[in-house]
Amino acid sequence: MAKQENPDDQEYKARSAALRLLARREHSRQELSLKLRQRKIENGLIEQVLDDYEAEGWLDDDRFADVYARQRMDLGYGPLRILAELQQRGVHRTPACVDEKDDSDWSEIAIRMRLKRFGGLDISEDWEEKARQARFLTRRGFAASHVEAALDYVAPEGESY
Repeated sequence: MAKQENPDDQEYKARSAALRLLARREHSRQELSLKLRQRKIENGLIEQVLDDYEAEGWLDDDRFADVYARQRMDLGYGPLRILAELQQRGVHRTPACVDEKDDSDWSEIAIRMRLKRFGGLDISEDWEEKARQARFLTRRGFAASHVEAALDYVAPEGESY
């Protein structure tokens, strides 16, 4: 028989809140802990619930990192930004999907982002425009070599994005 909800039962409150949050999307342990603390749940109970959920496989920082990194890559973000955002969320490991990509893959993503945002015109002589596009790509988390490759790329005639 299911346990009846008791507004004073902190353990029930912690477990149900954590489960509701995990049902919506993956969370890192740090994110989930912060959200439960915002609900005025005591730290000891939070740690106990999160330990139980990790043991059950419902909470997994590696799975979170992989899902998060893939989503950010699909949105056109570079490795530096993805890794920094993961660290802010308490994950200090590099997901396999990021490690699998080499510099040429990241350069291709940077080129795609440049083409999508600015088009593929030759900007080799327009230093102001080149700096503007470089700032955009750098903010998106691409390394200098990726940015340089993207800025050097000129789309062939008739190619549109």
